[in-house]
Amino acid sequence: MEPGSNNPSSITSSILLCISLIFAPPLNETSMRITLGLLLILFLLGQTLIVFPAKDDLDPIKYGALSFQSSIAVVPLMGLMVNYMSFEVVLVPVLVTLSTFTILLSFFALFRRRWSPEDHGFSADLKSHFEVLRELFKTENRLDHILTVILIISIILAISLTAYLIVTPEEGERFTEFYILGPNGTASDYPTDLKAGEEGEVIIGVVNHEYANVSYRLEVKLNGEVISEKSIRLMHNETWEHPFTFRVKKAGKNQKLEFLLYREGLKDVYRSLHLWVNVKG
Repeated sequence: MEPGSNNPSSITSSILLCISLIFAPPLNETSMRITLGLLLILFLLGQTLIVFPAKDDLDPIKYGALSFQSSIAVVPLMGLMVNYMSFEVVLVPVLVTLSTFTILLSFFALFRRRWSPEDHGFSADLKSHFEVLRELFKTENRLDHILTVILIISIILAISLTAYLIVTPEEGERFTEFYILGPNGTASDYPTDLKAGEEGEVIIGVVNHEYANVSYRLEVKLNGEVISEKSIRLMHNETWEHPFTFRVKKAGKNQKLEFLLYREGLKDVYRSLHLWVNVKG
C-alpha cells in the first residue's frame, strides 16, 4: 500500500486509541480529552461513513470536507437515538454508541479494501494538494478552487466554534438551592409536634449553582432567638447537607423555627425557610 494511504485498519486503531485516551488518567482531566473527542466526533466517524473511496474518486481537500460534513450530519442522530433508548445523554452512553457505530463501519471498510486492488486505495498526496493552492488564482477552474478554499475556512471556523462552546459552556441562571428535609431525608415527617424538651431533627441542604465559589452563613432562629450559626463555603455545583437537632423548652403552639441563609457580600437574607412547631407541656 502507498505511503499515506488511508488504511481502514489504521483508522480503527486510531478510534480505539482515542476512546482509551479519553478515559485514561491524567489525560481525562485535561484539554487533551476535548481534542481527542472532537477528532473522534468530527472526522473519524465521517471517514468510515465514506467507506474509503478509491484512489481517483476524491482529492484530499474534498475527502476531508466530506468526512467533516458526514460526521456532523450523523452525530445529532446518534444523540437522538441514545435519548430514545432511555439512556441519559451524557459522555459514556454517547461515546459507546458513536464508537461502536464507527468501529463497525471501519470493519466494513476494511472488508471492502481487502477485496479491492492494492493500487486503488485512496491516498493523500500533499504535494499535489499544495499545487492546487498555488494555482488558486489561475484562470482555469478558478471558481472551483475558490469555493474549495471557502469550504476549508468554513470547516476551520466550525471546529473552532465547537471547541469554544465545549471549553466555555454558556452559563445558565445563577441561584442557590436551600432546603430542609425530615429526619428520613424526604420532604415529609417534619418534627412539628413535640413535647417540651424533646429533641427534633431536620436535614439542612445548600447547593451552589452560582458559577463561582461562594461563602454562606447559616443562621437558625427559634422564636426570633439565634440558636445556631455556621459558615459554609461551596464550589459551583457543590452540595452541602447536614443534620440539625433542636429542643424547644417552652410549651406553646405555632412556635417559629427559622432557617436563614446569608451570602457573602449581601447584607440581607439571601434565602429563608421556616417550620411552625407545636410543643406540648
